[in-house]
Amino acid sequence: MTGSVYGYVRVSSAEQNEDRQLLALEKVGVAKQNIFIDKQSGKDFERPRYKRLVKKLKPGDLLYIQSIDRHKA
Repeated sequence: MTGSVYGYVRVSSAEQNEDRQLLALEKVGVAKQNIFIDKQSGKDFERPRYKRLVKKLKPGDLLYIQSIDRHKA
């Protein structure tokens, strides 16, 4: 039996759009109710939704993170 599938999305501010990451997660089959989103600066890892997600994870679960880095295009 396989575990649950989760996704994590982070954008740096409320003005940034998370649609690209959400589409990628939906494409690989992550259910919307299993996607956790934080909208805040990447200066540290104080991310409440990420922490909630980590507490839910169990052995056998799969976690997709589309983009967690900070880069400038």
